[in-house]
Formats: sequence, structure tokens, C-alpha cells
Amino acid sequence: MNIKSQPDGDRPREKLLAKGAAALSEAELLAILIGSGTREETAVQLMQRLLADCEGSLHRLGRMTYHELTDGRYKGIGEAKAITIMAATELARRRSMEQPDSKLLLRSSADVYRFMSALIGELSHEEFHLLPLRADSSLCDNRTVLIGKGGINDVNVDVRLVLRETLLRQATAIIVCHNHPSGNTHPSTMDNQLTERLHKACDYMNIRLKDHVIITANSYYSYADEGKI
Repeated sequence: MNIKSQPDGDRPREKLLAKGAAALSEAELLAILIGSGTREETAVQLMQRLLADCEGSLHRLGRMTYHELTDGRYKGIGEAKAITIMAATELARRRSMEQPDSKLLLRSSADVYRFMSALIGELSHEEFHLLPLRADSSLCDNRTVLIGKGGINDVNVDVRLVLRETLLRQATAIIVCHNHPSGNTHPSTMDNQLTERLHKACDYMNIRLKDHVIITANSYYSYADEGKI
């Protein structure tokens, strides 16, 4: 059943035009993207069921893989619709991070968590990011530098690459961060060893390592806040 054939009350496109996008539920917005449902479910009902399986969380929806979306649980979602949903959630993630008209200031661990949680907080693998800073604590180019991707429990980090990327951006200070998919914010022995190596290397190059922040879906750990940097 496509959206045009649905009853007036179930037409999200018309509702958007009449009341604005903010008046639509997440399921209705997603229904506009996929365009049609099945003989058993309208597009809105299909998206309501999909979101219910994600406990209403767009973050969880954004973590669903192509195979999870097309494994048969959601009749009516094929290759094209799955790709559309994945593209939409990725755009939403990128928009949440964008700061087009102003400097992004990172003056505390809380600032870092607010910025980075949308990017790496709910990943199923570890990522290590560099945040190069100007003298006023603003993020160079308003974007992070991905240093490495790893597995569930670790990620390899080349300290030389961190320094290279910092110098290329003429940063005077840096913050580094990575995520723990396990949800445990406590740093590992490897995390502590890496932080120590980074601190020594930055001191040698006259670059200030301001913090190393470990991100999870719901919390974070700051080496600076704990007095370990």
C-alpha cells in the first residue's frame, strides 16, 4: 500500500505540508522515505513496528545493519528501502555534529562527550579520534580526525600519526577520545599506557594533551577530570 492510497489521516506527506515536519512522528517521517508498505501494513505501521523493535531509539535504528533490515522480519523492506533508511540515519548523525557558522569550543570533558557521543557512543567497534584545538579551545575545521578503527575490545593507535595530524593542522593542543562498546567507561591497562605515551610525545613536541576521554552510549571517563593528565 503506497502513501497516496492511504486514508487521509495516514498520509504523512500531506500532514507535513499542512503542519510542518515537526508535527510528524519518527515513524511518519521514515514512512515518507520508504514510500510504501505491504498489503498487511501501511508504510507508517511498518516503520512503527521497526522503531518498536529499536525501543523507539533512533540511535539504535542507526546501528542496524543492511542484513538486519532485510532479513525477512520486516516484509516490505528490500535493498532500496534499507539503503534509504541507513542513508537517512547517517545524515541525521552528521547533522547533529555539524557546526557550520560558529567555532566549536571544547573547554571541558562534558563538551567533548556532547560532541562525540553522537559519532562513536553507540558503535559496536572501537574508534580512536583526534580533536586538534586552537589556542582558544576551538576545534580545528570543526571536525575530528579518525586515527584508527578496531574491534570490540581494542584499537591500534600510532602515536606518530597523532602528532603528524596535529602538526598538519597547526594545533596548539589536542584532546583524544575513543569509545568502549562494552559500556564500561573504566580505562584499560592499554588505555593508560597509550595515554602515557601520548603525553610524553606531546610534551616533547610542545603540544598540550588536554584530555583523553573514553565514550560510551550513556557516560564517559575523563583522564583530565580524574587528575591523570
